[in-house]
Amino acid sequence: MSFRLDRTAFHAGTHAEAEAYHRAHQPNTPTERLRAAMYLNSVAFNYDLNNPPRLDRTVFSCRVHAHRRDG
Repeated sequence: MSFRLDRTAFHAGTHAEAEAYHRAHQPNTPTERLRAAMYLNSVAFNYDLNNPPRLDRTVFSCRVHAHRRDG
């Protein structure tokens, strides 16, 4: 999977032009969108796309609310 990020490209245009551009260039399926988001996360957080870090579940806690204990 290869994505290119061109950070030098910029064009100020109208909202209609921006909508037309994004409609034509946005990934079509939810799967493609998810892959693009995963790629951007790997670039932003500097990890290998094929070997993402595991979620640290030790920072989460679970508790029962007082009003739920009785019933």
